[in-house]
Amino acid sequence: MSPKTATELEEGVSNSDFHALEEKVFRTIEMLKAAREAQAVAERENRRLREQMGGRHEETDSLRREVLALRREREEVRARVEKLLKQIDSLTSAESGR
Repeated sequence: MSPKTATELEEGVSNSDFHALEEKVFRTIEMLKAAREAQAVAERENRRLREQMGGRHEETDSLRREVLALRREREEVRARVEKLLKQIDSLTSAESGR
């Protein structure tokens, strides 16, 4: 091989290797960009879900308080109805006894 041909071959291999390396670097950069974008999307979704969950937590607490209030009210109504029924029983038994 002539000295010129060896140099040309060496430059060709070096350029080819450099080009391959350059392509790998570009692909890696694109993959990194895509991964960062996916991470940003996931973080936004995570924030949205946390906010939604916080709202649901407040709603759950509100519903819990409402249920407790309704149970207390039901017990009060039950006690009043029982009192009325006892009064009716006492009136009907007093009338029956006449």
